[in-house]
Amino acid sequence: MNFGLIIIGDEILSGKRQDKHMSRVIELLAARGLALSWTRYVGDDRALITATLTDAFASGDAVFSCGGIGATPDDHTRQCAAAALGRPLELHPDARALIEERMRDMAAERGEVWDPQRADNVHRLNMGVFPQGAEIIANPYNKIPGFSVGDVHFVPGFPVMAHPMIEQVLDTRYAALHGQQVVQERSVIVYGAMEASLTPLMEAIEARHIGVKVFSLPSVDHPVHGRHIELGVKGRPVAVAAAWVDLLAGLVEFGAKIGPELVR
Repeated sequence: MNFGLIIIGDEILSGKRQDKHMSRVIELLAARGLALSWTRYVGDDRALITATLTDAFASGDAVFSCGGIGATPDDHTRQCAAAALGRPLELHPDARALIEERMRDMAAERGEVWDPQRADNVHRLNMGVFPQGAEIIANPYNKIPGFSVGDVHFVPGFPVMAHPMIEQVLDTRYAALHGQQVVQERSVIVYGAMEASLTPLMEAIEARHIGVKVFSLPSVDHPVHGRHIELGVKGRPVAVAAAWVDLLAGLVEFGAKIGPELVR
């Protein structure tokens, strides 16, 4: 199963806020022997969000969607998820209970009596209106839940809430997959060569070692190595070990000037 990430919000695309989700999700997956396959950024546009979620539901991937599940006019994710699924929206009973619990706690903190009929409290229940058939994702920060439909999981845009919720899903729904995507990279610094001249070697390595990817990262102004290419292989550790031997042998045969080796 591949893992995908959708990050929703005009504030990310405009630069008002910096995305903190992708790097953290990569870390959370890597800690469990998993890897992120793709990421998409989408502004607060209902048509674009609906199209993106339609693709996510059809992909068969495990997808985390961050942002837009609140109840203000610029939050569209819940409605777009329902549209993508062709399902109605409904107030989830467990979400209602959690939101009401949160409202009672907030009233108690202010020394007030909670009034469930007060307009702002009634409006807050919209945060628990999800596509029919959704399951809730517990929010340890403030109890306002996210939700899942199949393998697409919706969490808030706030990293302090979203990241523990993503961890929870990874450790429950996908615990059986842990360790199945462990990837190793081995690379070497190559001086004075051009990518075009190394391409036949790269193609031969990938053809000979199924499941291994060859990568080439050129640099023109590195502070230590100057102009060079970082050439390497990545994949399952056993497959990488065999491909690495062939890559080094090919570089020696090519007559390349080789620098330090790197392992990740």
